[in-house]
Amino acid sequence: MRLPRLKTVRVLTLLLVLCASAGVTAFQHHSSRSWTESLQVSIYPLNGDGSVKTAQYIDALDPEDFTLIDRWAAREAERHGLPLSAPVQVALGAPIDTLPPTLDENSSALQTLLWSLRFRWWAFRHTPDAHSLKRVRVFVVYQQGRPGEALAHSLGMAKGLMGLVNAFADDHQHEQNLIVIAHELLHTVGAEDKYNADGGPRWPEGYADPSLGQRRVQEDAEIMVGRRFGHQGLIMADSLQGVRLNEWTAREINWLD
Repeated sequence: MRLPRLKTVRVLTLLLVLCASAGVTAFQHHSSRSWTESLQVSIYPLNGDGSVKTAQYIDALDPEDFTLIDRWAAREAERHGLPLSAPVQVALGAPIDTLPPTLDENSSALQTLLWSLRFRWWAFRHTPDAHSLKRVRVFVVYQQGRPGEALAHSLGMAKGLMGLVNAFADDHQHEQNLIVIAHELLHTVGAEDKYNADGGPRWPEGYADPSLGQRRVQEDAEIMVGRRFGHQGLIMADSLQGVRLNEWTAREINWLD
């Protein structure tokens, strides 16, 4: 009997990995959206530019810096009648020295799939504990950034319950960083973006309160947009205090039937 060719072995190995991944994903999808207990979230900071300033910023981070996410989630859950007083509990994990694999914005579907597998393997190697299957892990890559230049896009993955956030290592940007973290966190449990083609809120599901009307100045932004219409046009929310989770997002994450 002839031994299988190397290419066949590789294909079978990939198929086995994908099947195992699908099983884990199904379990995580159910457990993370049942809301019978608090969803545990771990924040792992990384030094994205290797600078001394960024290292000092990360060293100064405190678990209390992220409790605003807990309080915001509790406030929004109460508004939607979720019978769970603390839907989210965020903890600060230890910094990670090795950066995750990068994904080119122009990657093909196959390249994105392979990157996803590499990213999940990277996450397993650097956070290998028994609770990872039921815990959201958000890897926050802090960096100084350049004036007038936006950071790379952040992302949240339901497969693996993981988020990858690019954030500014700047105290003045901390509360907006929290908005991005909360946004990507909600992606991991099923929430979808609600931008229009211009990056503003899509009507009506991108509005924090559609009852005010499409053309009215909005006081709050919807979390899956992060921007609202003000007197001067589109405005990025300053903090989670000015961000809401509307009924569309509540349904997507299983807070409403």
